[in-house]
Amino acid sequence: MRPTPRRTTLTAALAALCLSTLCASLLGTPRAQAFPPASKQDVISHLASITGRNVVSGQHNKEPASNPGQYTQQVKDITGQYPGLWGGDLMFRPEDVANRQRVIDQARTEWANGSLVTLTWHVCTPTGGSTCQFEGGVKTQISNAQFSQIVTNGTALNTAWKRRLDEAVPYLQQLKNAGVPVLFRPLHEMNESWNWWGHRPGANGGARLYQITRDHLMSKGLTNLIWVWNVQDNPAGNWSAYYPGHSYVDVVSLDAWYKNYPSQSDYQQIQNIAGGKPIAIAEMGKVPNASLLDSQTRWSYFMLWSEQLRGNNTNAEIQAGYFHPRVLNQGEFTVRR
Repeated sequence: MRPTPRRTTLTAALAALCLSTLCASLLGTPRAQAFPPASKQDVISHLASITGRNVVSGQHNKEPASNPGQYTQQVKDITGQYPGLWGGDLMFRPEDVANRQRVIDQARTEWANGSLVTLTWHVCTPTGGSTCQFEGGVKTQISNAQFSQIVTNGTALNTAWKRRLDEAVPYLQQLKNAGVPVLFRPLHEMNESWNWWGHRPGANGGARLYQITRDHLMSKGLTNLIWVWNVQDNPAGNWSAYYPGHSYVDVVSLDAWYKNYPSQSDYQQIQNIAGGKPIAIAEMGKVPNASLLDSQTRWSYFMLWSEQLRGNNTNAEIQAGYFHPRVLNQGEFTVRR
């Protein structure tokens, strides 16, 4: 993990890596202060305030939990900048769940250094144990009858789901105590069929499970969670059939995997669902290019998926994205109370 606090001057970073006049235009940008403790509303207000003007850069950090900043460091190695948003996961494999504390420590470090924090959770099915492998544990299927029990209060599987959520509470509570708001994205890509919770439209499907999840964690006092709802850009559409309702969602997000970038139709569909709430690209494999950044201006943040950073982008493409004048990296914005 990087020490905290840490400030890297934008001038020095760009002087070393500037390859175009686009970079040079940013040389005079002052560094912002590290983030103080804040509330979820501070972050929501910030995302709303930059909508249409700027977009925060983001990078996910997948397993192993023992190295929860490795992909963020790769961004720094390539661009001289840290992302404006750090992404992590509450994990699923036994060895990673055992190191869950390191993910939380990294989240605190990233916030203190001036980056927003987002967490997802590739959670094991409540029909099994607390830890699992991806294949057969997260990526698995359960019966309609089992799912129906999970979303029916008082059943054994509903209780098992709430106990599974309880396992994350002490870690999320640490972030609340430290004043770290978390863009929390549970049950992601619920319109997909690869996961046990997915591809169940309608009021008693994924939307109901999301409502139960939010209600339960809120009952534990986790008022620092910013609730991010998420679908993938599959061509089946009808994403609103999975939406739990405005009172349950703070940010509406899309994962771009069927194509490199959201289409104009995708962009409009997400805005229609959001109804004025902040929107985001929560996962993608290609760093946004100038065409996307200049035409779809209402995305509040984007997040590159871990190994896709280098596996699917050239250094020049990554630098062009991070040096685009609309993109906000760590130190280039503040979250004001």
